[in-house]
Amino acid sequence: MAASTAPSWQELEQAVGALQPLDRIEGPTNAQAQLRLFGLPEASVRVTLYRDHHAWCPYCQKVWLWLEEKRIPYRIRKVTMFCYGEKESWFKQLVPSGMLPALQLDGRLITESDVILESLEAAFGPLGAGLNDPEVLPLRMLERRVFRAWCQWLCRPNPNSQEEESGRLRFQRSAVAMEEALAVTAGPFLLGPEPETADLIFVPYLERMAASLAYYKGYLLRQEHPAIDRWFAGLELRPTYLGTQSDFHTHAHDLPPQMGGCHANGSRAQLALASRIDRGPWPIGSGPWPIGSGTGSIGSDPGAPDLETSQAPPANSALLALARVLAHRGPILERNPLGAELFDPALRAALSGLLPGCEPLAPPPGTAPGLRYLRNRINVPRDMPLHAARRLRQVLGASADLDGACQGSADPALEGPPIPFQHRRDQNPLPFLAAK
Repeated sequence: MAASTAPSWQELEQAVGALQPLDRIEGPTNAQAQLRLFGLPEASVRVTLYRDHHAWCPYCQKVWLWLEEKRIPYRIRKVTMFCYGEKESWFKQLVPSGMLPALQLDGRLITESDVILESLEAAFGPLGAGLNDPEVLPLRMLERRVFRAWCQWLCRPNPNSQEEESGRLRFQRSAVAMEEALAVTAGPFLLGPEPETADLIFVPYLERMAASLAYYKGYLLRQEHPAIDRWFAGLELRPTYLGTQSDFHTHAHDLPPQMGGCHANGSRAQLALASRIDRGPWPIGSGPWPIGSGTGSIGSDPGAPDLETSQAPPANSALLALARVLAHRGPILERNPLGAELFDPALRAALSGLLPGCEPLAPPPGTAPGLRYLRNRINVPRDMPLHAARRLRQVLGASADLDGACQGSADPALEGPPIPFQHRRDQNPLPFLAAK
C-alpha cells in the first residue's frame, strides 16, 4: 500500500481516545511519575528522589523499587546522566559530585544508594530483613561477587578463547552460588515468598546481566540458571518491578558508556542474539540458535520461552505505544535525521500498524533509515513498558522493510546513524523537556 494512505495524525489521536489513562500518582509503578502518594495526602510526603531521566542508573532503580515496595509517598526529580547530556546546574549546586541517586529525607540530603536505604530503613522500617541484618550481609557480598565476575567477563577484551572461556566459567560459578542461595527457601526469593531488601540489591545488575550477556556473549542467563529465571518470574508478578523493568535492547546499548565498554566474543550465538535483539522479531525466544557452550538451541516453535519476560503482552500494548509516540510527536519528528517534513509521512505509515486490524504501510521511498533510527532509540521503561516497546519496534522495522528504494541493498547507511558506543548524546532529554 502507498504511504499516501497512511492515517492522519488526527485519525491516530482518535484511535487512542478509548485508552484508559494511567494514574501516574496512584496507579501502578511507572517511569513517568513525578509524585507517588499510595492513597496518602500530599502533605505526608517526606522524601524526594533524584534519579536519571532515562531510568538507566542501576542504583536509582534499587532505591526506586524500595520506595514502591514499601509504598512510601515521595516526589521525583529527574536529572541528566553525563553519558547522554549535561547535568543540570541546579542539581550540581545541590550535589556538587553529580552523584545519582540522591534523596532528600525531611530536608536532609543523602547520597550513595546503600546509605540512602539505611536512612530510609531508620525512618520507615526495613523491607523484610534490613540491609545490615546478619541474613542479608552475606547476600550483599554475594551480589558483589556476581557483579565482579560479570564485569571481568563483559568489560575486559579477551583476545583468545582461553581467556573468554575463563571469564564465562568464573561468571557461571558466581551465578550458581546465587542459585544455591535461592534454594535455601521454598519461595522464589532469597529470604522467603516475598521480595525483601536482599532481593532488591540484586535486581538492577541481574537485569543488566541478562541483557548484556545475551547481546555480547550469547549467554542466556535465565535459560542457563533456572532458579534465577524463577526469581525473575516472581518479580514479574509484581507491578512494582514491571514499572521499573527495562529490556534487552535498552540495556545492551545504554551500558557501554556507563561501563567503559562491553566486548562481544563473536560467537555464532552472540552474533545471532545481537541481531535478534536489535532487529527482531520479538520475543527472541523463538530462535533457533546455539546457546551456552554451543551445544543446544532454542526451539523455533511459537511456544518457546520468552527470554526477556515471563509476562504475556497486555491487550493494550499497541495503543499504549501509539499514545506514547503521540505525546512526544514534535521532538521525535524534529530530531530524526531525515528532518520533520520527510519523516512525518514515514512515521504515520509505520504507526498504522498499531491500529486494530491494520498492518504497517510502505513509507515514502528512501525513508527506511529514519524509521530504523527511531526503532533503535526506544527506551524501556522511560518511553513505555517492555511489550509496548516491542510492538513499536516491530511496526517501525516492518514498515522500513517495505521501503522499495532500500530493499535488497546492503548499504549500512540504510540502517540510519549508528548508536554511539562512547556516549549516548543521541538520547539527550533536553528537546523533549523543552517541548513539554
